[in-house]
Amino acid sequence: MARKHRFESKALQFTYERHVGSDPKRQAAFGEALAAAEVARQIYELRTKARLTQAKLAELVGTSTSAISRLEDADYDGHSLAVLRRIASALNRRVEVTFVPLRGRAPVSRAARRTKGRRAAPSASPRKKAVA
Repeated sequence: MARKHRFESKALQFTYERHVGSDPKRQAAFGEALAAAEVARQIYELRTKARLTQAKLAELVGTSTSAISRLEDADYDGHSLAVLRRIASALNRRVEVTFVPLRGRAPVSRAARRTKGRRAAPSASPRKKAVA
């Protein structure tokens, strides 16, 4: 069963239920958007707490100001681990990645992933004896 979101605002709860609801694809898209927004928020907060401009952080990281601006945009979903590590290093931090289980879904084995959508191999049929 998918996770039920509970928002502090009844309006946000209503909006979530109306536009996301119990549709697994929409829930997945919402989760991905939420994760991207969280990464952007953390980069912004760490940069401003360090009293750095986007230009100064870009210089420390070795990238452009527009790249930092994109990374701080909640709609940006191209965060790479390498860039996040460079930003973390410039801000005297480290990056941690956590894998959490999806609710209501059992883990899929590697063998099941390989054969997903494939037909089973035909079984070997017994050989017919040659008639002379």
